[in-house]
Amino acid sequence: MRRHTNFQFRFLGAAFFLLVAFCFISPVQSQTRTPPNSREQIQLSFAPSVKKAAPAVVNINGKRKAVEKSSGLRNDPFFRRFFGRGFGQKRELQKVPIGSGVIVRPDGLIVTNNHVIANSAEITVVLADRREFPAKVIMADKRTDLAVLKIETGDDALSYLKMGDSDTLEVGDLVLAIGNPFGVGQTVTSGIVSALARTTVGVGDFRFFIQTDAAINPGNSGGALVTLDGHLVGINSAIYSLRGGGSIGIGFAVPTNMVQTVIHAAEGGSLIRPWLGATGQAVTAELAPFFGLSRPSGLAVNAIHPGGPADKAGIQVGDVIIKIAGHEVSDLVALRYRVATQMLGTKVDVSVVRKGKKHELILVLTAPPEDPPRNTTSMIGHNPFNGAKVANLSPAIGEELGVDSMHPGVLVLDIGKGSPAARIGLQAGDVVLRINDREIRLVQHMREELSKRVSTWKISIRRNGKVLTSVIRW
Repeated sequence: MRRHTNFQFRFLGAAFFLLVAFCFISPVQSQTRTPPNSREQIQLSFAPSVKKAAPAVVNINGKRKAVEKSSGLRNDPFFRRFFGRGFGQKRELQKVPIGSGVIVRPDGLIVTNNHVIANSAEITVVLADRREFPAKVIMADKRTDLAVLKIETGDDALSYLKMGDSDTLEVGDLVLAIGNPFGVGQTVTSGIVSALARTTVGVGDFRFFIQTDAAINPGNSGGALVTLDGHLVGINSAIYSLRGGGSIGIGFAVPTNMVQTVIHAAEGGSLIRPWLGATGQAVTAELAPFFGLSRPSGLAVNAIHPGGPADKAGIQVGDVIIKIAGHEVSDLVALRYRVATQMLGTKVDVSVVRKGKKHELILVLTAPPEDPPRNTTSMIGHNPFNGAKVANLSPAIGEELGVDSMHPGVLVLDIGKGSPAARIGLQAGDVVLRINDREIRLVQHMREELSKRVSTWKISIRRNGKVLTSVIRW
């Protein structure tokens, strides 16, 4: 009986020892309980990336009109009652923070958003070390919502961000957003790439955005979207926000592959984008079987400009463009982006599906021709177009202003305030197609028709892809 009890003790002791040992050597326990044995294990941080990138991100100030109240009788409610609420107020230019920017060359070349500098005078750039320099606008491109500035710092070489290839980004990649939200000073936020190739949001005509959940707020516009190795991959441009204007984790950045084309144009002095000479519509799930596609993909071509690059490449009406330069095409905006980020004279591969079969073509991207010459004219006389500035629609002016130039017509460039043209509802961007049943292909045709003395005008215009016709008694 005693020997049996000793055996039990030894057995229980051994079991306890094994249990304790298991707790120390268990992989799960060792991961959560073992203390760090090096500084690196407790100092995982974005700090090295921030130190590399932050000095190249600047604050941009500009002078904008602000209302300032004056003193004396002008503040008297009696006088304000008769002269209006604006009586006694004067407008002065005040210096305010308007956004952020990124230094992309050591000589002081800076990229920001066009909407940041729009309507601003005397733009000033404030560096991360608090030095301030006046900035000159080298180029402002409303269609991409990008602007290029230049500051002169003497012989001082500035910190700058190297361009990364935005096409190498993948959903889930970690990124940093650096800027000056709400004018509080330089701020860094982190997040991931939430989506790529967003084409239905933002400002400008080339809407092809990187979406991120890194917090972007008002004032971040023009700032940097940076990879963890310190390369610039986007210019923060737009956000979805609640009524209060704060970030809700949905921000958008212009990809650097578009930024590069604008910088190249700014350094060369002019921005001439390549021209495709074709247009179309996205292939939907309903249309895919009609084109011999197993899934909705690509752009169905419905118009081609005679003699244009698409025509010369052998693209035909009814083809579905599914790839260009190795990148998939989902809609017209994506196609235009891919064309716009190429250099003039570049040869690119184009994949099309024609009657269910795939074809590989070579597209040579050229500058859009100004044919016919624009012949800019201000309309006058006793007619509904008095006060309108018009021009012949050509591929060149169409690409310049973002107007469909697949069909001939006369483009309305501007409308005088309070003019007859304004009163009948004409808008800049309208394309005049017909006047009194005459097809209008040139400004000359329009002038000839408007010189007639008639009491009724029948006018057809194209606006946002729709043809509108109205009859005006004059």
